[in-house]
Amino acid sequence: MCKEVGSGSVWSGLQVLNMKTKPCAEMFQIVMFLSENMMFLETPNYEWKMLSDQWAYVIQWNLPSLYNFLRTLLFTLLFNFFFNKLCICRKNHNKDLMSGASSSLRAAFSHCVQQVRNYDYHHYLCLLELPPELRKTAFALRAFNVETSKAMDIASDPRIGLMRLVWWKEAIDKIYVRKQIEHPVAQALASVLSENKISKGWLKRSVEARINDANREISDIPEKIEDLEKYAEDTVSTLLYTTLQAGGIKSTAADHAASHIGKASGLLLLLKSLPYHASRNRHFSYIPAEVAANHGLLVKEGGRSEIHLDSREGLCDAVFEMASVANVHLLKARELSGAVPIEARPVLLESVPAQVLLDSLNRVQFDVFDPRLARGVLGVSPLWYHVKLKWYSWRGKY
Repeated sequence: MCKEVGSGSVWSGLQVLNMKTKPCAEMFQIVMFLSENMMFLETPNYEWKMLSDQWAYVIQWNLPSLYNFLRTLLFTLLFNFFFNKLCICRKNHNKDLMSGASSSLRAAFSHCVQQVRNYDYHHYLCLLELPPELRKTAFALRAFNVETSKAMDIASDPRIGLMRLVWWKEAIDKIYVRKQIEHPVAQALASVLSENKISKGWLKRSVEARINDANREISDIPEKIEDLEKYAEDTVSTLLYTTLQAGGIKSTAADHAASHIGKASGLLLLLKSLPYHASRNRHFSYIPAEVAANHGLLVKEGGRSEIHLDSREGLCDAVFEMASVANVHLLKARELSGAVPIEARPVLLESVPAQVLLDSLNRVQFDVFDPRLARGVLGVSPLWYHVKLKWYSWRGKY
């Protein structure tokens, strides 16, 4: 990204805004600096932070021609916006959401935010649309998901990754009996669990699903797409359930919508990850045997089944079949929108990145190896992703 502007307190860097003109690169650094230091401020006066964070990313990634066209207007608006808001922020900064927390707990939550931003950026932006009182809990839960989801990927030995997942399973038990754990995500999670009624079963279910997945042999292929739907339910939908619980939202319609959105998101992310897993073990373990057989990809050798890519067309057809199931889940979730409480809809904004990824797959004819899927955010321009997410948020839709 960019280097940090200033040091110490957030206010040590604000004097630069008093200057009438700044070079573009320095202005970008100012925006990013303010963004990174204002995450957990509770009062609505800090809502400007979300805009600054999103626009800073847009400025960094989009084409120079677009940037040159927009920069004068954008920087002028941002400067005046910041100047007016910061006058209010300085008067109210003692209302910091983490004002009563220790420095170690502040550092723990800051670590959670950075983990989500670095490893799950499209969902990071979704969390910024949540009400301030729910945002802290959501980041702790999402950081927990990041830790468990990447445990196997970062381990040099699969056994080490599995040990890490087992450690997290035991850590959940310790947190619920108020045992202290020296890990920033565990500390943040313990803090939010002490303040909110969140079912232990959902968190354990998420870790256990990943442990079961890690215990599979590379050549073990799920039989039916329902097996992958259950995996998505256990690892993705549970995050939405716990976030709804933390917000005190009790709605059968919201729970059902969360189930469908989680299944759709989980299936689509598994499809997007196929090239990565193929590069690691040369197997396509996230294509069900039933789907693979339908498109000529399933080959039986030595008494076991394997998926071979004799044609890219067969893989695209298999991906299309699975993506169609995800699309049905998104449609069902939106059919429930009329019965979903307004306060639950920001939590369900995770349907937006799922829809964006589905549209990107459609644009490349469901070829998961198409390099365009790796560009921008889920295969689309960051500007377009921001606009779409904000559009749904402003309208109270998902």
